[in-house]
Amino acid sequence: MKKARRKAILVLLVFLALLAGGIYMAAYGVGENDAGKAANIPLGLDLQGGLSVTYQIVTPNASEEEINATVDKLQRRVDSYSSEGEVYPEGDDRITVEVPIKDAEKMDAYAILEELGQPGTLEFLDSTNFELWASGAEYEYALNGADIKNASAGVDDSGVVKDYVVQLQFTDEGTKKFAKATAENIGKPIYIIYDGQVQSYPTVQTEITDGNAVINGMEDYERADQLASTIKIGALPLELEQLQYNIVGAKLGTEAISTSIKAGVIGLAIVCLLMIIIYLVPGFIAAIALVAYVVLMLLFLNIRSVVLTLPGLAGIVLSIGMAVDANVIIFTRIKEEIAAGKNVKTAVSSGFSKALSSIVDGNITTLIAAFVLMALGTGSIKGFANTLVIGIVLSMFTALVITKMLLNVAVNLGVTNKKFYGQAKEPKIRNYVKNSKICFAISAALIILGLVFLPINKSKHGDILNFSLEFTGGASTTVEFTEQYDLARVENEIIPVIVEKTGLSAGDIQIQTVEGTNQVIFKTVDLSVDDGKKDDNASATDAAEQNVNEGGLEKVIRDNFEVSSVSTSNIGSTISGEMRKDAIVAIIVASVLMLIYIAIRFSDVKFGASAVLALIHDVMVVFMIYSVARLSVGNTFIACMLTIVGYSINATIIIFDRIRENMKLMGKDDLENVVNTSISQTFTRTIYTSLTTFVMVLVLFVMGVASLKEFTLTLMAGIVCGAYSSVCITGPLWYVLKKKFTKKA
Repeated sequence: MKKARRKAILVLLVFLALLAGGIYMAAYGVGENDAGKAANIPLGLDLQGGLSVTYQIVTPNASEEEINATVDKLQRRVDSYSSEGEVYPEGDDRITVEVPIKDAEKMDAYAILEELGQPGTLEFLDSTNFELWASGAEYEYALNGADIKNASAGVDDSGVVKDYVVQLQFTDEGTKKFAKATAENIGKPIYIIYDGQVQSYPTVQTEITDGNAVINGMEDYERADQLASTIKIGALPLELEQLQYNIVGAKLGTEAISTSIKAGVIGLAIVCLLMIIIYLVPGFIAAIALVAYVVLMLLFLNIRSVVLTLPGLAGIVLSIGMAVDANVIIFTRIKEEIAAGKNVKTAVSSGFSKALSSIVDGNITTLIAAFVLMALGTGSIKGFANTLVIGIVLSMFTALVITKMLLNVAVNLGVTNKKFYGQAKEPKIRNYVKNSKICFAISAALIILGLVFLPINKSKHGDILNFSLEFTGGASTTVEFTEQYDLARVENEIIPVIVEKTGLSAGDIQIQTVEGTNQVIFKTVDLSVDDGKKDDNASATDAAEQNVNEGGLEKVIRDNFEVSSVSTSNIGSTISGEMRKDAIVAIIVASVLMLIYIAIRFSDVKFGASAVLALIHDVMVVFMIYSVARLSVGNTFIACMLTIVGYSINATIIIFDRIRENMKLMGKDDLENVVNTSISQTFTRTIYTSLTTFVMVLVLFVMGVASLKEFTLTLMAGIVCGAYSSVCITGPLWYVLKKKFTKKA
């Protein structure tokens, strides 16, 4: 006993020393480069700002198709340096590139963006044309960079020896060209030439007609990755010339980071307090584990140089919720074991054992979605997935390792009085299945309401949803003031005037200052409207828009502030059609894979089907809010929906895990009773987890800047909806599917 106590004291001291070291490292860093310092975590354009470079299109009479292809190629080049960069057309003959940077990296960023605008030449030549090219004679190429859709490095483990490969995807036109080239050159090499240098010359094995090809036999992964990058960035369809560059400020304003940090600290403190009140000693231990989780998260974000953006912050909020959830599941199980008559030591061991499957299944299901989003998503979607993956892994580690270790320390130190751990009360069994028809009807009505408003919005406002400039593009107004405004003054003095005069919300306006000048850039949706389309019966907001549209944002600025110059140009969307398609494909693939995983783990496809249907329900209910309330649909919309997907599926898994367990204990003859009992037993877990996550977001809503209000509001709605569906929809839905599609003996 004394040996166990001495070991517990040693473990506790080592843990506290490591935690103190981690906190110090996150606060101040170590070494010459301040390694690990939280302040060094790279931030995205929305939180930090960066370098903005505008290119002039030199090629005469450039078509819209060529401009879009060039934007897509530039975006892929930017992705090689930062997943959070943005590329969009400006006016009819310009393209702007923005990349998040820190002050210390300015010169490097200038060099990078100088390279991004280089036209380059990527060509695929057959043997005959290669000989002509080598001799300096005229030649025709089989394909060029414009025919490449994507390229990526990979590893083929199917053979005896590991093979490093480059996987190619061609555009529709490129697919036709490549099919012709491979059909005519079987057994011969095709030379890949970039900027006058032969990069590779793979031999054609067979005719390739599906638009996908593999270059194998690369000497190592680094070489494969290098070739893939060269092919992917390809040749730009249009010739560009650098026109201007500026250092621009954060899109969400100066207070976004500081208020988010303060809100996060306050929210975490409230969550820790709630855990202590509800779970006593285990709650206190969970609070310590959550602090360790936050420290580990900061260190990992720094070590991996993950670019943190608003969607990334959403991923962290979700993972904190899941970290709390894992502890709630464990502590609830411990209280149940104590109620069953077991002593504290046995209850702790048994509680962890019984909670393990729920925690693992819930987190793995969410990880599946995160990995798919990471692989298929782009930009902010990939940023969300990166932070979510890190957060899930760390939340599992803190719950299953740190919390377990500290609980065992407490037990070995003699904290074994049952009153310090609580004792579960026998839950009141409610008939959720019987009342599910009412819930199904309410949910259906809410979803239908959201769909009904789509044509109403279309006829009244011109579009089914209130798409932000990230989706639709809009106008960029550059104002040269007679005095210098920092972002705080712009937010407090200028934005309220624009909101009043235009009817826009503060969240609809992106602002960026230009370093070293009196310039401020305002990005909004296009306010122009034809005079013939004005509506005499329009709402006050629409009327305000119509009044200002006669002179545009320029008129508002000139009439209310002292300015030297004002210029406006149209800008394209930063969320391209390709990105939207990638997001939709990623979510569909993730949903299918989650369905398969759940069906396998629970040995019943109806579990997977009802989980995905409940997930769709939660997304559609929140979508209804966007539709009816005309909230801005942009990057925050994507972040919100992705967060709800991860949060909802995790809550569903907990219900299903208890149903699976109770089917073994109670039998399969009375499934209605099994479902009702399972939901009742997990009800407090659902409420406590939803409450703690809701508190985190609520504090951010109360304290956050205006641009975060809509995001946090809809996220809170998603949390409430997730709690509602996990209690009232998922279990009863599985029961309905089970009764309807199970064959009778």
